Amino acid sequence: MKHPSLVILAAGMGSRYGGLKQIDTVGNNGESIIDFSIYDAIQAGFKKVYLIIRKEHEDAFNKALVDRVRNFIEVEYIFQDMKVLPDGFVAP
Repeated sequence: MKHPSLVILAAGMGSRYGGLKQIDTVGNNGESIIDFSIYDAIQAGFKKVYLIIRKEHEDAFNKALVDRVRNFIEVEYIFQDMKVLPDGFVAP
């Protein structure tokens, strides 16, 4: 196998939490939970991370996370869109 890729599901709205908990800081130096996941992935030899997010959160993820980690690992967004669903499916 070549280098594995990390997939992070981060498209939640955080409605009960009250914000984007995916990128809120939790560490002593302002790290988010995703920062720790990406750090561990880099240490394990991962070369790419896919972030599944909502399009409207792209700027927030760029500012809080991606702009800092791009020098260490390739990052690609996959946008979740609840308006585009297969036939027979409805959004909750």
